[in-house]
Amino acid sequence: MKKLLIGILFIFSFVTQAQEFKFAFVTDTHIGSPNGVAEEDLQRTIEDINSLEDVDFVLLTGDITEMGTDEEIELAKSIIEQLEIPYYIVPGNHDTGWSESGGVSFIREFGSDKFVFEHEGYKIIGCASGPYVRMSDGHIPRDAIVWLDQVLAETPEDQPIIFVNHYPLDNSLDNWYEATDRLKNYNTQFAICGHGHRNKAMDFEGIPGTMGRSNLRARQEVGGYNIVEITPENAIFRERTPGGTTADAWREIPLGERQYESDSIYERPTYAVNDSFSQVQKKWEFHSDANVISTPAYVDGKVIFGNSTGKVQGLSAETGKVIWSYDTEGGIFSSPAVSGKSVVFGSGDGNIYSLEAATGKLNWKAKTGHSVLGSPLVKNGVVYIGGSDGKFRALNAETGSEKWVFEGLTGPVVSTPLFYEGQVIFGAWDRHLYALDKNTGALNWKWNNDSPNRMFSPAMVIPVAHEDVVYIVAPDRYLTAIDAKSGETLWRTNEATVRESLGISKDGKKLFGKTMNDEVVIFEANREEPKMLKRINTKFGYDHVPSMLFEQNGQVVFGTRNGVVYSIDPETEKINWKFKIDHSMVNTIRIIDKGKLIASTMDGKVVLLNWK
Repeated sequence: MKKLLIGILFIFSFVTQAQEFKFAFVTDTHIGSPNGVAEEDLQRTIEDINSLEDVDFVLLTGDITEMGTDEEIELAKSIIEQLEIPYYIVPGNHDTGWSESGGVSFIREFGSDKFVFEHEGYKIIGCASGPYVRMSDGHIPRDAIVWLDQVLAETPEDQPIIFVNHYPLDNSLDNWYEATDRLKNYNTQFAICGHGHRNKAMDFEGIPGTMGRSNLRARQEVGGYNIVEITPENAIFRERTPGGTTADAWREIPLGERQYESDSIYERPTYAVNDSFSQVQKKWEFHSDANVISTPAYVDGKVIFGNSTGKVQGLSAETGKVIWSYDTEGGIFSSPAVSGKSVVFGSGDGNIYSLEAATGKLNWKAKTGHSVLGSPLVKNGVVYIGGSDGKFRALNAETGSEKWVFEGLTGPVVSTPLFYEGQVIFGAWDRHLYALDKNTGALNWKWNNDSPNRMFSPAMVIPVAHEDVVYIVAPDRYLTAIDAKSGETLWRTNEATVRESLGISKDGKKLFGKTMNDEVVIFEANREEPKMLKRINTKFGYDHVPSMLFEQNGQVVFGTRNGVVYSIDPETEKINWKFKIDHSMVNTIRIIDKGKLIASTMDGKVVLLNWK
C-alpha cells in the first residue's frame, strides 16, 4: 500500500508540474540533393513554422545535408537561421559519412553535434550518430556516450526525458544498447529519430519511439514535418503540410512514470567467438574517449593514433598504457605514418603535424586551406598527403616545408596514397584516381569509371600495384586493372562484389578482395583479363567497411564491420582464427611482427593481438 501511495503521489507530481507545449519535429532535409528541391522544401517549412504561434522550439534530427560538404552545411544553416524560435540540431550519416571536414564544419556552423536543454520540466537530449568519413554501420560516437553519461549523472531519476537521435535506437546502430541501457535507468518518456523517411511508430526495447517523415516532398507537391504536442497525459504527433493543414493525430504516446523491466532479456552482441580460437590472445586493450577511425602507427615500442575529437596518444606497445597525449583542434581520421623517430598525420583543424614518437613533442605543423583527412605516405624523406582544400602536397619530412603542391582536386582525399615507379597514386571523392610525378607533382594521368555519381569514387581504397598494373576497388563494386604508365583501363570485373577492401600477396601475383557478403575472393594479378582463382566463404556476413587485407606467412588477415579480425589460409581455404575485439567496425589493421598486430575500431578501442 505504501508503494502504491508513493506511485500515486509521483504521478500526481509529474502531471501537475509538466506543462503543455508543442515543438516542430523536422528531419532528413538533405540540402544539396541532386534534384534541387530540398532547399525549397526546407524554406517552405521554416516559413510555415514561423507562421505558427504555439510552437516553442524545433528539433532537427539529422541528414540535414546530402553529402556534408561545407557548401551544403552553410546553405542549410542560412535557411534554418531564419527560424524565429529556438532550434536544436544533430547530424545524421549523410552529414558525416562523406564529410570533407570529418564533421568539424557541422560543429563550427551549428555550435555542436549534440545538445541538452530543459523545457517545462522535461530534459531533452540529442546526440550525433555516424558513421564518420568511412562507410560502416550507424554508430553513436564514443564521445557522445561519454557525454551522455555526464548528462544523465546530473539528471534526477524522476525527471521526464525525451531522447533525440538520427537513427532508430535499434540494430540500425551497432551500439544501440549503449543508449537504451542508459535511458532505461531514467524516466525516459520517448525517443524520436529520422533516417527512414516516413512516419512510423516504433519501440526501442520498451522505450516508445517515433520515426518522422522526411521534409522532402518525394512524390508530393510539397514536403512536410511533424508537430508534437505534449500534454500532461500524452505526446501527440501530427503531420503538418507547410502552408496547409495539420492532420489528425497519427501517433499518441501515453506519458507518466516509466518503470522499465530490468529482467527483460534483449539481444546483445557477445564475444563468445573468442572461446573457439585459443591460439590468438589479446595482449592489451585501450579504450579511447572518442572514436578511432584510422590505423595506428607503430614505432620504437609505441602505438600512436588519433581520435575523432582531435587527441593524439602514444601508448606503450608492451602494456597499452598512455605515455603521452597531444591535442589538435579537429577530429583525426588520418592514419599516422612513421618518419624516422617521428609520426606525421593530418587533422580536421586544417594542419599537417609531425610529432616526436617518443614524447609527443611537436616538431612542426603545416597549415592548409581545409581539413586534412587523408593519410600520409612517407618515402625518402618526403611526406605525400592529400587534403580537403583541393590540393595534394609533398612536404619535407624534417621541416614541413612544401616541395610541391598539386591543385586539381574537386573532392577530399581520405585514404593513403600508393608510391609506385616514381609516381604517387591516390583517389579522391571527385570520381578520379590520380597519378602524380613524385618529384614535381605534375599530373601523369587521371582515371575514372565513367560514372557521374561521386559516391562511386575510388576514394577509400588503398591502391596496390604489380608489373606496371595498378589495381583498385570502389563502391561501384568493380575490381579494376589500370595501366600504371598511361592510366588506361586494362580490365574491369564485378564478378565478385568487392567494395573498398583490397590487398595483394607478397609476391604480387594474387589480389585479395573482401566482398560485401561472407567471401574473400582471390584474383590473379595480370594485365590481360580478370581471372578469379578462388572464392572462400568465411561466413563474416554482410560487410561494407573499408578494411584492407594483408598477407603474412601464408595467412591473409583483415577486419570486418562487426568487430572481428580474421586470419584465413588461402591455400586450404580454412579459417586459421578469428577474434572479436569490439562490436563496431575494425579499421585497416597494422601487422607489426610475426604473429602480432594492432587493430583499432570505430568505437575507439585499440588492441594488440598475438597469435601462434
